[in-house]
Amino acid sequence: MGRCTNTTTSPSGTPAAAAGGTVDSVSAAAGSGLVVSVSTGEMRRRHGHFIAASLRTTAGGFDAGSRIVVRHSNTLVDVAADGDPWRLDDFVRAQTSLADNTLAAYRTDVRLFSEWVERLHVHRPSQVTRTMVRRYIAALSTREFARRSIARKAASLRRYFGWAVGEGLVDGDPTVGVHAAAGNGRLPRVLAEREIAELLDGPTPDGEPEWRRRRDDAVLEVLYAAGVRVSELCSLDLEQLHVESAYLTVWGKGSKERRVPLGEPARAALVAWLAIRHDAAPPDAGSAVFVNERGKRLTPRDVRRILDRRSPTPTHPHALRHTFATHLLDGGADLRAVQELLGHADVATTQRYTHVSRERLRAAYLESHPRA
Repeated sequence: MGRCTNTTTSPSGTPAAAAGGTVDSVSAAAGSGLVVSVSTGEMRRRHGHFIAASLRTTAGGFDAGSRIVVRHSNTLVDVAADGDPWRLDDFVRAQTSLADNTLAAYRTDVRLFSEWVERLHVHRPSQVTRTMVRRYIAALSTREFARRSIARKAASLRRYFGWAVGEGLVDGDPTVGVHAAAGNGRLPRVLAEREIAELLDGPTPDGEPEWRRRRDDAVLEVLYAAGVRVSELCSLDLEQLHVESAYLTVWGKGSKERRVPLGEPARAALVAWLAIRHDAAPPDAGSAVFVNERGKRLTPRDVRRILDRRSPTPTHPHALRHTFATHLLDGGADLRAVQELLGHADVATTQRYTHVSRERLRAAYLESHPRA
């Protein structure tokens, strides 16, 4: 194949010369691939992706499974014809029955790892070794990531390489035998009943529109009364509400359905909000139960802002779910019933709250009993 006279462009429209080098020549490579010679600039793997994508679009004539080898300063960078040797899109698509937030975390964790090993001149998952994975986990620790965050990133890599083995991208799993210290399992603080009363029954900010006051009342009541995750609350659609029967149908992690009862204060708050929802929700808002100031579906960040406005003390939205569970156990609820209400797949996850409940009871005993 002769000299390539056109400059390859990146997806942003900038020439490859600015992003990583100008294409000098294109020639045949072993295995039905192409060798692209590039000069000037720093060659990085993502620049090879730009070149591969451009050649696929402009030149054609090779299959999606063929390889493109980008040559720069006598260094060969082998990239997939589809632009991503890690096949992140395929990996994410293969993860069925997982929440969108989980899929986004998987994608981000693997992408950041691939960028880190690129500094070691590793451009394909098949080049990753167990030592590299261990070094990466150690590097995260030095950057003061929380132990739970590191454990999650390690779990993402285990999931990815387990998939990559099945796809034939790697011969062996480099994460086998690599362990990250698990998080300490500490739960957010549990609000006292007095604090819950101040949050749910306290005064609202001056000058607040009526629609926002009703919406915020309903959001806070549902979070505490139903113990739903913030993501579950934000994704609620109108057809999931059964106000007359006082329960919600919730789609939790792994697309698992559960029914959650509503107490009378939460039911009444929902009725009050739904009566005025049309004032805040434009016709194109769809079936979202809760909308923000822009008329779009409420987001977790919006919920955090609601707590910031209404809570007398700094409170994370997830603390209401933990408070829901702990107050149930304090009141004598069965552990299995609490597990079902929370949507936990494993009762061991729910058992964490029994420890919190016991600690609270002991603190109350020590504080109140005359001979404690």
